[in-house]
Amino acid sequence: MKKAHFLRNFPFFQDLEKEDLDKLNPLFLTRTYEKDTDVFREGEAGDELYIIHSGIVKIYRDDEVRDIILAIFRDDDFFGEMALLGNEQVRSASAKTMEKTVLYVLKRKDFVSLVHDTPKISLRILETALDRLRKTNEMITDLTMRDARTRIIKMMHRLIEKHGVSQKSGVLIDLKLTHQQIADMTGTVRETVTKVLLDLQNQQAIEVKKKKIYICNLAEFERLVET
Repeated sequence: MKKAHFLRNFPFFQDLEKEDLDKLNPLFLTRTYEKDTDVFREGEAGDELYIIHSGIVKIYRDDEVRDIILAIFRDDDFFGEMALLGNEQVRSASAKTMEKTVLYVLKRKDFVSLVHDTPKISLRILETALDRLRKTNEMITDLTMRDARTRIIKMMHRLIEKHGVSQKSGVLIDLKLTHQQIADMTGTVRETVTKVLLDLQNQQAIEVKKKKIYICNLAEFERLVET
């Protein structure tokens, strides 16, 4: 898909007139990253907003012992806005590709001009940032107040909201995740993830196929989320 067509259909820019889109299009740089490549690192100066044309990017923090995955973004999503919205312009987390990824990149000076001229875009970015902050607070609560099994179940529930694809008799989390990555998202260890997933499969609440989790008994899974 050509960049101009992609940006025209991106939610933030759907209200722009064609002439405004024509001005916006050349401001975005196109960058391609191979799998497991850093886009930026925590603590670095940040002056760019990223829109994912294709691929998957994880946002994480390094606590010197392990990575803590905060979010996973894919096609038609964006990240990197926090450094542009704040005064310090320093990355609060790191970003790394999980597969080959193509990004459209907007510099801060162009970003500031864009939101100044188009208040609707600023409002939409703010709404998304606040929603992400709410979900991050929920995740922190889970990490500090829940047992490992509950953390893993709650994490899968969040992934359903973001990456769920409805199937005939359930929901597929359309994201390949290793047990270690799930552990990094839930503050547990790989062995615990393996045990919990096996237990959930024995309960016939989920199935794991080619590293993707399929919620085959949605009613039972929802019951587990609420307990």
